[in-house]
Amino acid sequence: MRILIHHTASANVTDYSQAAAYANAHWIQDLHMDTNGWIDSGQHFTNSRGGFLLEGRHGSLAALRAGDRVVVGAHCPGQNTAAIGIENEGLYMDVEPPKLQWDSLVSFCVYTCEQYGIPPTEIQGHRDYRDTLCPGDRLYALLPRLRQEVARVLGA
Repeated sequence: MRILIHHTASANVTDYSQAAAYANAHWIQDLHMDTNGWIDSGQHFTNSRGGFLLEGRHGSLAALRAGDRVVVGAHCPGQNTAAIGIENEGLYMDVEPPKLQWDSLVSFCVYTCEQYGIPPTEIQGHRDYRDTLCPGDRLYALLPRLRQEVARVLGA
């Protein structure tokens, strides 16, 4: 089991409010259902630029809290039953995520690793499993730091 980090490849908005986070999550859900024909959002969770974490695919939060199952996602072929997909709102080719979003990502990865027994070394990027630019060059370059920060909190 692992965590796969994604970005939405959408605008790097400056509205960090909870309302903006909800609007973004609804936009993703509409895109995935109406355009892709999926039953729900493909990713398990969405992390807004303001650091608000929202459930993507229905049932993902209950499964995470229980730590005993994974809801089948649609975020990366071949990984949808083996990886928790976390979308990070924004485009991270040339810029890094804002601090609120980064801190939220670290904390959420810590919790997810604890719940599922995932070692921090198994926090990876979408591009590690698919020919894609996701999660963006700058966020992808931060993954070693993410693994280190998560491991430090976990005492690993």
